[in-house]
Amino acid sequence: MIAGIQADSSLANAVSFDDIAEASERVHGRVRRTPALVQTPLDSILGAQLAGDAPRIALKCENLQHTGAFKLRGATNALLQLDPSARGVLTYSSGNHAQAIARAGADLGVPTVIVMPSNAPRVKLAGTRREIARGHDKSRVVLYYAETQVREEVGGAIAQAEGLTIIPPYDHLHVIAGQGTAVLELCEDVGGLDVVLTPCGGGGLLSGSAIAAKAMNLGCMVVGVEPAVADDAARSFRSGVLHTVRNPDTIADGTRTPCLGRYTFPLVLQHVDRFVTVEEDEILSATRLVMDRLKLLVEPSGALGVAGLIRLAHEEPGLVADKRIGIVLSGGNVDLDALGQML
Repeated sequence: MIAGIQADSSLANAVSFDDIAEASERVHGRVRRTPALVQTPLDSILGAQLAGDAPRIALKCENLQHTGAFKLRGATNALLQLDPSARGVLTYSSGNHAQAIARAGADLGVPTVIVMPSNAPRVKLAGTRREIARGHDKSRVVLYYAETQVREEVGGAIAQAEGLTIIPPYDHLHVIAGQGTAVLELCEDVGGLDVVLTPCGGGGLLSGSAIAAKAMNLGCMVVGVEPAVADDAARSFRSGVLHTVRNPDTIADGTRTPCLGRYTFPLVLQHVDRFVTVEEDEILSATRLVMDRLKLLVEPSGALGVAGLIRLAHEEPGLVADKRIGIVLSGGNVDLDALGQML
């Protein structure tokens, strides 16, 4: 998409709750139904900050998903609906979606070509190559140089030459529906929620989560959380006009997407209630908190929802006091050496 354009309102309901419910049935047994963690120290920590009006916080632990992130849901849903005549699929991703497509392709016997930047996080590149190694013999990783090449151009040329179907990281209807299954499961496991917070990169998880949450409780407030230095979606949401950001310098590498997509932009405008942006030190503090107090390994992108809740509790305590709150811990693929240095 091009910066400055408005959302296509005709696509504001391009994904429905029925699509998400069907995706849930479709991926059942192929993705892990990750735990919904409740009664954690977050309740008391936030309760103290809110003068005793403790929220009831439920964490959807997608860091424990196969491949270590929620992305497997959308990837699996998309590949299961692939045209039988397709020769294979191609995607471009710096990490979690790459691993997801590679694993789904290996599980389903579909050839996959994964276009990744040469400077992709080592843990995510290694994970993708592990999945490729057990997949189809035509599957492979293709590296490109982000400084001089555009991933869509690199991937598009390969897809055209080899007759591959492109499944992008977030701006795809089957991917969006698949991502929404995480919050559908969370609501089923803990009951209706009053507030849901998810990270936002390209908006696939956020839009799918919003549709699912509001179907389960129409009054649920859905909040997208972005790094302050990568706030293109927040600015797009507030202005109604698409904004972009190029290669933002954030530790939350899963949110370095340039902008919302053709589908995710109108879906976010239609179904999301608000955005919260957080600074880099807040993201690090939330990551440390989850690992130290909850004993869960998360990547900084995965801790954005926690950082956003802490920010809301500080700035607008009435929004979260005594509420049923759901947070998606979106991923746990972290380079331990690099994270140790950052922390």
